[in-house]
Amino acid sequence: MGASTLDLINGLPDGDWRPCPRCAALLHRDRLARALHTCPECGHHLPLRADDRIALLVDPDSFVEHDADLAAADPLEFTDRMPYPQRLARARAKTGRADGAVLGLATIGGHRVALVVLDFAFLGGSMGSVVGEKVARAAETALDHGVPLVAVSASGGARMQEGVLSLLQMAKTAAAIRLLRDAGVPYVSVLTDPVYGGVAASFASLGDVIIAEEGTRAGFAGPRVIEQTIRQPLPAGFQTARFLHEHGHVDLVVRRAELRGVLARVIGFCAAAGTSAGSPIGVAGRRPSRGPGHDDRPERSVDAWTAVGRARATDRPTVRQQIDRIFGDFVELHGDRWERDDSAIVGGLARLDGAPVVVVGHAKGRDTKENVANNFGMPHPAGYRKVMRLFELAQRWGVPVVTLVDTPGAYPGLAAEEGNQSGAIAETLALAAGLRTPVVAVITGEGGSGGALALAVADRLLIQENGVFSVISPEGCAAILFGDAGQAPVAARALRLRAEDLGRLGVVDEILPEPPGDPDRAAGLVAEAVGRLLRQLAGVPVEELLAARYRRLRGYGVLAQDGAAAALPATAPWKEGAHV
Repeated sequence: MGASTLDLINGLPDGDWRPCPRCAALLHRDRLARALHTCPECGHHLPLRADDRIALLVDPDSFVEHDADLAAADPLEFTDRMPYPQRLARARAKTGRADGAVLGLATIGGHRVALVVLDFAFLGGSMGSVVGEKVARAAETALDHGVPLVAVSASGGARMQEGVLSLLQMAKTAAAIRLLRDAGVPYVSVLTDPVYGGVAASFASLGDVIIAEEGTRAGFAGPRVIEQTIRQPLPAGFQTARFLHEHGHVDLVVRRAELRGVLARVIGFCAAAGTSAGSPIGVAGRRPSRGPGHDDRPERSVDAWTAVGRARATDRPTVRQQIDRIFGDFVELHGDRWERDDSAIVGGLARLDGAPVVVVGHAKGRDTKENVANNFGMPHPAGYRKVMRLFELAQRWGVPVVTLVDTPGAYPGLAAEEGNQSGAIAETLALAAGLRTPVVAVITGEGGSGGALALAVADRLLIQENGVFSVISPEGCAAILFGDAGQAPVAARALRLRAEDLGRLGVVDEILPEPPGDPDRAAGLVAEAVGRLLRQLAGVPVEELLAARYRRLRGYGVLAQDGAAAALPATAPWKEGAHV
């Protein structure tokens, strides 16, 4: 037999081999390097030094470091098992760095970014005055240059040896990120294992987009502290990247090998968002237009109950299928940053005719299993908080919003009421009414009640010809007003919920045809109409856009006047001014 593994290892220089922390496989450093420091046997992601992390993420030879010589002082004259200056000296000798963060400018996917990377090898990536200062300077550099900020965190938290001055770095870095938000400068936060304490509770959790590398653990307090506090065992997977994703704290969980590509797509979207422009808009009338090929003959009209059946048809394209057909380069974002990711809402970054948009829609399913997983497209309050987060992101980045409406309504359950479903919908409506960016909504299927309306407040409202939009389901209306849910077909006719009814009522701007048996063509007609309207709306000054949207909302309804029904008067004060 040949030499043993131990004999082979003993014959190599120290440090060439190391065991995987998860599976204990013996790994040679060259093999690890080729695998980007992930275990080829079990996929475990091993720690990366800051220099290696930068090389992994940015375009070759593009990184230019700033402020490399910033170094910590010893303001408290702190000593535990050794004086703080001695700890700093050891960390500097170990890492070759003056402190635990690296700051500079680089390109990712050809687009310039400001970059700050924490190095866990330097005192656990703890945030003291230098780390906080470098994060703040990174934000200010992004602001000065008008480029996105990318921060990569790996930290045990605040640096105790600097006391309250370390604590105050949390406020300092959060304030710097707020400057970016106010200026609309994008910020992408990347979490790598681990991120805890003061870093997790400040800049690391404030990204417009938050990406967690596979294997990351993150939270405010560490598991040991929590177990000692509550004196209960923690569930499996607690505070892992998947846990964070499931609970709506991060947008994406990405393997290390895919991280550069995902970052390049997000940064590319940001770059396109900063340069998008459109043409001036003309005056739009209230009468809906018909898309090319729409057959308006009376014999083509269908009964209202039939229309409801078509809108609810199980073979109708889901929001994911619609997004795939209408948009390009979709990057889904997840979570409400509060408690969970509601799968009844799908949204993220996309391109339409090459221009960036934020798309949000209700998610039904292709089969029973998927419908159950998505709660049949009925959002909880967390779903509407997710919608608001995406709306605010679009507003901050100056890109338009496209919504795809297809839901029976908001979920009417106990948990939803405990989470204040009414308040969540109301806040979504108020935000959409004042959103400082163009919004185009498309009813692609079932527009049920306030749960649908939350995504239907827009500058232009379109509907596919087999869609419906109603204050209540026909069954609910029949049960309440007729005392018999079996009268739903009668109620459907009375509710005037078909596309053609909505057109006559002045509720929708365009009715989009759906060529039978050709969902690709139907999606193409949606894409054409939405793209055309967004190009028109892009040329409208924001204040005019908001005023026109308010006039639009204010104009819905019919009043009795002198004993007869009349539309709201065009001479009302809120009707004055330019029309959009």
